[in-house]
Amino acid sequence: MEDIVIKQTDANSPEYEQVWQLREEILRKPIGLSLKDEDLGDDAKDIIVIALHNNKVIGCLMLHPKDEEIIKLRQMAVYDDWQGKGVGAKLMNAAEHVAAIHGYNKIVLHARVTAKDFYSKLGYRITSDVFTEVGIDHVVMEKTLNP
Repeated sequence: MEDIVIKQTDANSPEYEQVWQLREEILRKPIGLSLKDEDLGDDAKDIIVIALHNNKVIGCLMLHPKDEEIIKLRQMAVYDDWQGKGVGAKLMNAAEHVAAIHGYNKIVLHARVTAKDFYSKLGYRITSDVFTEVGIDHVVMEKTLNP
């Protein structure tokens, strides 16, 4: 996919406002919630991976350290117009690379049940029963990274 740039950033970057807007529009508004009502303190601790097209954030994900070996992937979002075009897979590949570079050997995530097949195709396996989070059915998924 040409003209898509994937890069690592953080909550102090100029792109963070666009990341916030993307998460708000794709992850929160559809379920009647808002990031304005959430504690975003963890954002400053996270590694943020973004997909850019013409300097506009079109996809993002957050990597939150759990311990020395495990990092949690959270808040993955891609604008509707870009879904199904490989942006999510590019973000995931970059996330795995970034996690490995930082010394993590496992990524865990809470996948919406509707997205579990996407993660399964990338080698993630379900490690929990279905549970409800923010009013939506999820499963825990994980992947061990190759050294």
